[in-house]
Amino acid sequence: MATKKTAVKAETAKEVAAKVADTKTDEVKTAMETSAAKTEAAKETKTTEAKKEPAKRPGRKPAAVKKETTKKAPAKKGTPVKKEEVQESVHIQFSGKSYATEELVKIAKDVWQYDLNQAEKDFKAVELYVKPEEDTVYYVINGEVRGSFNI
Repeated sequence: MATKKTAVKAETAKEVAAKVADTKTDEVKTAMETSAAKTEAAKETKTTEAKKEPAKRPGRKPAAVKKETTKKAPAKKGTPVKKEEVQESVHIQFSGKSYATEELVKIAKDVWQYDLNQAEKDFKAVELYVKPEEDTVYYVINGEVRGSFNI
């Protein structure tokens, strides 16, 4: 009889193991379903919170609400962008005299061409320094030639 009891116990052990495995599988499935439901609920809560207006506090400005921005199409590389040039005009006035910068540059070109006997095409750059108390303009032409003229 000892053999029959062992056989019964062995069958029972197999059945119990199968039942335990089924129970654990059901518990895992239930846990996964619960966590998925919680995740969806959290997502819905976040979306509704984002849509709500921020709470107003007395004495404080409300927080800025982020707005959705639309992406603009990139500008075509082949099309040059035209910038408006600023019109500028500088006038120097002293002792009842008035000179515009264009007039002073023209005088410097004349000095270059007629006094220094240089070609007009070689006149590339000029720096002018006006000293009204001396009635004199000092110049540096092409970074090398220095001189002055009276105004």
